[in-house]
Amino acid sequence: MICNERSTDEGLLVAICDDDVLGESFEDGEISLTVTEEFYGAESVDDEAALASLRRATVANLVGERAVSMAIEAGIVEEENVLDVGGTRHAQVLSMR
Repeated sequence: MICNERSTDEGLLVAICDDDVLGESFEDGEISLTVTEEFYGAESVDDEAALASLRRATVANLVGERAVSMAIEAGIVEEENVLDVGGTRHAQVLSMR
């Protein structure tokens, strides 16, 4: 998985995507999603490192089957809140602390 962390005024923003969706674009009606290296980064990490980043996140953006499934299995994302955008899975997380 690809994982990128950045500090913002609102907290830690974590962007995680599957390796195979980086550089891809997905559309479903009015929803479009482009998975750019600028936002998601280029550093490939193992599942444990991605999950550790996700657990620290104030806001997270997830794209791809593996990334979203990891968040569901960890109890961070609920299945019914996952979007299917043009054949890939997408979820966003906002943690209120």
